[in-house]
Amino acid sequence: MSNPTVRGIVHLIEETKTFGQKGFRKRLVVLEQEDGQFTNYIPIDFLRDDCDSVDKMRVGNDVEVAYRLSGRKWQRDSNSEVKFFLNAEAVGFQILGGSDQTSDDGPPADYNPEPPPETYVGDDAPF
Repeated sequence: MSNPTVRGIVHLIEETKTFGQKGFRKRLVVLEQEDGQFTNYIPIDFLRDDCDSVDKMRVGNDVEVAYRLSGRKWQRDSNSEVKFFLNAEAVGFQILGGSDQTSDDGPPADYNPEPPPETYVGDDAPF
């Protein structure tokens, strides 16, 4: 079974964050989708070595991201409320279109307003 995909415009790219003694890395990318009535913002996590692949993206790029869902259960102690969390973890992406934004220094050297589709497929191995 192939992974589901979501398409949108890159709204935000966060810096890579490192957690714990083992150096777990995570980088958040937020996609924006217009629905006529409202704007939908979709957070997608890039994990471990996939964090570096995000350097190929720019805010304003039209992208399609393959993802898998990951859920967690959390409870502070046996007497506290149980909470559940759902994350979309990127497993690959394709840049479909150019960027609407560039930095004040101008576009990057490899910038092409209509780049050919570029595909990145990350580590498919579950944790």
